[in-house]
Amino acid sequence: MSSNKVHILLVDDHSLVRDGIKALLEEEIRLDVIGEASNGIEALEQVKRLNPDLVIIDIRMPEMTGIEAVRQLTVSGGVTKCIMLSMHDSEEYILQSVQAGASGYLLKDASKEEFLKAVYTVSDGGKYFSGDVSSILVNNLMKGTASKSNEVLSSTIDSLPKVSPKPVLQNTFDLTKREQQILELAVSGFSNKEIAEKLDISKRTIEVHRFNLMKKMDVKNILDLTNKAREYQLIP
Repeated sequence: MSSNKVHILLVDDHSLVRDGIKALLEEEIRLDVIGEASNGIEALEQVKRLNPDLVIIDIRMPEMTGIEAVRQLTVSGGVTKCIMLSMHDSEEYILQSVQAGASGYLLKDASKEEFLKAVYTVSDGGKYFSGDVSSILVNNLMKGTASKSNEVLSSTIDSLPKVSPKPVLQNTFDLTKREQQILELAVSGFSNKEIAEKLDISKRTIEVHRFNLMKKMDVKNILDLTNKAREYQLIP
């Protein structure tokens, strides 16, 4: 498919969200948004009519959820691939999405670069889950719950790009990839607003991540955060 257009269907109940994603995707020569829908029922109808290569679909929508729509597309045996789009890194949503047949799960605060990476990875036959989402999948598999679900999770995890493990000290606080990014920028002197601009996500999201980061590392201010980050080799 590398030499052909990727035909995409956008599904979200907010037109402004669809407009923003469409503008981002259509900056890419290889990507072509051929249709839009505002709920799961419309999505199924549009897939049948347009036969897109990829569906980017929100989870929470009226009439029919994105998860149920993906489940029905999977059962029908079609070749259209699906990326779930959500504001939530909820374990329940992530696991249900994978079990429904989604090839990717992307948070709405993802950067432009990560968004495009996910689209290209899935459209080329791979699977894409952000770092935070991947860790939830792995942790759930290790819990050893329902065997059929584990088979799905195991095959999904096996298809993800392999990454080298971090040194033991860096795993001490169980920081997510996003928290690590914010940590490095924060100790370099960047404000929440500046970090938000650099990572292309909202200032409010940065504030939440920074609060969680300081809570995990049990510090109260930026000086203590910097000292502990150096002590545990979290920053250069």
